[in-house]
Amino acid sequence: MGVFGKRSDETFQEYRERSINSISKSFCGAKWYNATIWLGNGTTASCHHPPAHKIPLDEVANSYKALHNTTYKKAVRKEMLDGVRPKECEYCWKIEDLGDDKVSDRVYKSVIYTDEELIEAKDKFGAGLDVDLKTLEIAFDANCNFACSYCNASFSTTWQKDIKKFGPYQNLVSDGAGAFQHDGAHAMPYGRKNKDNPYVEAFWKWWEAELQFTLRELRVTGGEPSMSPDFWKLMDWWKENPDCTVPFAVNSNLGQKKQLLDALIESSKSFKDFSIYTSNEATELQSEYIRYGLDWDVWMTNMRRVNSEGNIRSVNVMMTINSLCLFSITDFMDEMIKLKKEFGPHAAVMSFNILRFPSFQSIVTLPTEIRMERAQHMEDWLEKTWDGGSNGFMDMERDGLLRLIEYTRQVDSGHAFTSSKESRERDFKSFYVQYDIRRKKDFLKTFPMLKEWWDTIPETNIKQLSDVIDGDDAKSNKYVEDVLKQAKEEGWILNPQWANPGSQEYIEPDNQQQDDMINLIETLKKDSDTKHVGGIGRSII
Repeated sequence: MGVFGKRSDETFQEYRERSINSISKSFCGAKWYNATIWLGNGTTASCHHPPAHKIPLDEVANSYKALHNTTYKKAVRKEMLDGVRPKECEYCWKIEDLGDDKVSDRVYKSVIYTDEELIEAKDKFGAGLDVDLKTLEIAFDANCNFACSYCNASFSTTWQKDIKKFGPYQNLVSDGAGAFQHDGAHAMPYGRKNKDNPYVEAFWKWWEAELQFTLRELRVTGGEPSMSPDFWKLMDWWKENPDCTVPFAVNSNLGQKKQLLDALIESSKSFKDFSIYTSNEATELQSEYIRYGLDWDVWMTNMRRVNSEGNIRSVNVMMTINSLCLFSITDFMDEMIKLKKEFGPHAAVMSFNILRFPSFQSIVTLPTEIRMERAQHMEDWLEKTWDGGSNGFMDMERDGLLRLIEYTRQVDSGHAFTSSKESRERDFKSFYVQYDIRRKKDFLKTFPMLKEWWDTIPETNIKQLSDVIDGDDAKSNKYVEDVLKQAKEEGWILNPQWANPGSQEYIEPDNQQQDDMINLIETLKKDSDTKHVGGIGRSII
């Protein structure tokens, strides 16, 4: 996405004061014009920072626009217009509270809209009216062949199988405990193949009627999208409708089977504007430890493949900054700069997304002396590497790294519901001891620089869990109910939040999931003539 609202002669700080802060010092354009929607279970958020909340089924039945314009989002919009800092947006508030010179994602997620559009958000739509989306991120399901350490069964079927096979993680007591004690049944209530899902049906109706003509960007996330039947139906629709001008992006771990990557590269040629988002933040064994399922050499090979073989505008590398990646992060950035030199600056565009939950895996759990040393290491690297952008390392990336350095030095507490330092440290050790057993890994062999601190953390011996918890107890959005209660009391939002029906189907092995997608791609090729009557969307809803 380009920058629409920022003038060429002003800094991001100046833009913030002139544009969004003139509306409200807690205003963010993403709350009106952007949505992340997990269609698999019917939840949504305005961006990737706030926790997701339920989309009321009764509202979706009345209007497909309810996928975005939920009662809760309207309540938060009112908070913003009133100058109240929504609790769900604390990621940005923590950044901004570091100083007026610090630019949070509230700015970067607003600047892609024009000044006129931001004013319209306040004056035309306000808090009560439905808003038409301009940028949209969707996930059809949680099918995924990876089980990253900071992920959980809500977003990965491989994580789901881990919990089903070994049971819940034991001896975890901090705010992140629940993330590793459920099997993700709540995340896929309509089964792995997502049949008869009313949220997917609503998306297709919206897509056919409006979104294909009006969106500035559609992005598909997961799980791993290439393991989703609905993703390949969307790819097939685009092949049959090549005149669609909506810029398209897909998240991929770039670790799927070769046939699926081949199909993804080939699909990119049907688009006028196609981008890939992938995730990584460390190198070699450390990367493979953090992002279970990843093969470092395969990932690097596939980074080169999509850049050299695909019709790709940019490959964006989302770095999830966690407690373990800081020890090879500069090596990782060196490798990304090599890719930039080989293919151009947009071959590996880095973003620095600071992990807050679960807090025992966040950088705030590391000892102060380690955080200070790592911050200095990153600062030294930047001083040595920064050359004004001629090596492909761009201003935006430099700003992101500077934010991370400052965060590493100054922030020693997590999100609003972060547990005590002692409980986080205990959970850190307890989690990775179990992680090693389940994944056949060796923490201290992979991260020997943490042994001295590791040895100081006491072992935990707490009552064992025998059963997985009911649903996702990884909730950091405890305030949702409070906001809706206030809204009801004040009489400006009255609709209830309803839960999803259904239960999860049996999850097949990863290889079978990928093989199913390979077979689906072949079927779509063979049956193209019969499936496209006014677009694949109409044939599946």
